[in-house]
Amino acid sequence: MSLIPTLTSLVKDGKFQNDFIMDEDERPKVAYNQFSNIIPVISLDGIEDDTPGGQREVIRNQIAKACEEWGLFQVVNHGVDLKLVHDMASLSRAFFALPDEEKLRFDMSGGKKGGFIVSSHIQNEIVANWREMVAFVPYPIKERDYSRWPDKPKEWRAVTELYTEKMMGLAIQLLEVLSEAMGLERQAMTKACKEMAQRMAVNFYPKCHEPSLAIGLKRHTDPGTITLLLQDHVGGLQATNDGGQNWITVQPIEGAFVVNLGDHAHYLSNGRFKKADHQAVVNYDHNRLSIATFINPDQEAIVYPLKIEEGDKPILEEAITFAEMYKRHFVKHLERGKAKKLAKEKILRKEELEKMLQNSGENVKSMQELLA
Repeated sequence: MSLIPTLTSLVKDGKFQNDFIMDEDERPKVAYNQFSNIIPVISLDGIEDDTPGGQREVIRNQIAKACEEWGLFQVVNHGVDLKLVHDMASLSRAFFALPDEEKLRFDMSGGKKGGFIVSSHIQNEIVANWREMVAFVPYPIKERDYSRWPDKPKEWRAVTELYTEKMMGLAIQLLEVLSEAMGLERQAMTKACKEMAQRMAVNFYPKCHEPSLAIGLKRHTDPGTITLLLQDHVGGLQATNDGGQNWITVQPIEGAFVVNLGDHAHYLSNGRFKKADHQAVVNYDHNRLSIATFINPDQEAIVYPLKIEEGDKPILEEAITFAEMYKRHFVKHLERGKAKKLAKEKILRKEELEKMLQNSGENVKSMQELLA
């Protein structure tokens, strides 16, 4: 893949590179603003009321149902200061509005842990995402590398530290509810994570000249335990729960967080809870911002179902570390992309050879032999 400048520059110059053209079967099928209200919106008000039949039980049942059907839901009345949420979003927009040279001071290409990049941190990806991203690691605190955090706007670090602290607290609260929903002790899922890690990805999707050809973030599931996503009013987050046959665009709700379950939570629940299958699309008229907080287990945490119902089989053949699970997740992702590319090249090669055969009266090897 060729070197891609910032998307801000491409938009300003009215350019669109072939690197961003998705295969036809992966292009958006539903408009960014064709919103659906099918994704549950759950109020966490009263979540501390754990009396029998109390509000916590109501919330727990709502969350469990949403996770069984989608692995995805939205939360409101979550206890995170809405001014803090607003400030985090405003500072993020201000960062992406900086001149290219300021953003590129934090260039994370070449395997750096944290900083600014176009598309994603995944090496050797086949097609680029129409996305600018700044990523960094807030937890464990000992792993923070402030040299990879933006230093402009000047309030960024203080606001981000507080925001990530509140995100960790909310994530733990939700994992406790999910543990109870599985009939386990409240701390079961957090204990399974050992030392919980947190990774932030602040995503900026500039308006796109060819939104029907590109995608903001390709279809995927998150490898970790749980993700809290703040999205702005524009819209573009899409989800499917039937293997990609049908897609819906998640309705943006001011001040709400979209909660995605990842592969790790799916395995811990022995497949009872879905892993959220989602993507992000772009549009011609509006920039879009989203802030994703990924909560992951420790690299050496053991991945295996926490509870296996009588008569059920474990979804995993054997216990593995999260590091190994994470590796398999991305190898599968990259191999699928490579396989599609090779298949496409082979089809093109076949078409070229068929044309040659039509134009030649000479004896040639069979098509099968030529393509072998």
